[in-house]
Amino acid sequence: MIFRQLFDYESWTYTYLLASRPGGEALLIDAVLGRVDHYMRLLEELDLKLAKVVDTHVHADHVTAMGALRDRTKCITVMGEQASVDTVSMRVKDGDTIDIEGIGLEVIYTPGHTDDSYCFKMPDRVFTGDTLFIRGTGRTDFQHGDALAQYDSIFNKLLKLPEETLVYPGHDYKGDTVSTIGEEIRFNPRLQVKSEAEYVEIMNNLNLPNPKMMDTAVPANLAQGAGQGLEEQAEWALTVEQVMACCGGEDCVLVDLREESERQKNGVIPGSVHAPYGVLDDFIRDGGVLRQMAETTGKRLIYYCAYGERSALAVQTSEGMGLKNVCHLVGGIDAWAAAGGELEK
Repeated sequence: MIFRQLFDYESWTYTYLLASRPGGEALLIDAVLGRVDHYMRLLEELDLKLAKVVDTHVHADHVTAMGALRDRTKCITVMGEQASVDTVSMRVKDGDTIDIEGIGLEVIYTPGHTDDSYCFKMPDRVFTGDTLFIRGTGRTDFQHGDALAQYDSIFNKLLKLPEETLVYPGHDYKGDTVSTIGEEIRFNPRLQVKSEAEYVEIMNNLNLPNPKMMDTAVPANLAQGAGQGLEEQAEWALTVEQVMACCGGEDCVLVDLREESERQKNGVIPGSVHAPYGVLDDFIRDGGVLRQMAETTGKRLIYYCAYGERSALAVQTSEGMGLKNVCHLVGGIDAWAAAGGELEK
């Protein structure tokens, strides 16, 4: 496995790069906007394709690189389903798995620092974001933070992991890089409490100043979604109503870009074909199934995904590879379901 722990000196943020092999897919956790060029250079040096970029929560101390990396690499953006961001490619919930080639991250919902905080676990390590630090815990006094919820997240979820589990936090302010669950149980001063009430009392009386970038970082991080074309009335952007009208005829093909786990969980639009976004290039290059389908039948391809971000990017990719007469469903299957569109499991 390729693993890198990267550090941003302005915000004291750790970013984590994961991949199973050189030449394969990579994933970034909690990437920082000011470090994008560094990430891109490292990906090139290690011969990696960025497949997904994941944020543990909506950050208040730095601007996420999620949108910038998506625009430069066409990667999939991932956050928890509680995050109040405008659009991401994929939303996850407790118990889900975030997969790239050769690596899976178990998703653990850990509210407390914020109401959208998540941790991500591998067999030997856990990425704890701002929930659990090395010898500390994340503050709970803004962004719908809740000290009682954080107590439950830490004591009843994270501290139940095997003691040898490595702890990789979202920040460190003292120069530490990694800990273990066992170390934090024994030596973390905020965890040496006898009750929920004692922990809540500590957290509710920290009296910390707000992060210096909070007023700019939070609004920026809530508006990361890719443009889907509807706002400029682009011909390649179709509303649910327009797609429903198209589906009754024989002049179009609906193409589902989601991963199989998403299809199993949320259903599919009847009659659609499956072309996973991560390998879309194989379907639309010369000789690819979708290209042949479009060019031999003259049918229009209508891409859809979960929320419309991947499908909008897929239109750009297709047109860049010379495939015309493609469009996408604005808002994805989420908008389709909200409008009462038919779904099949």
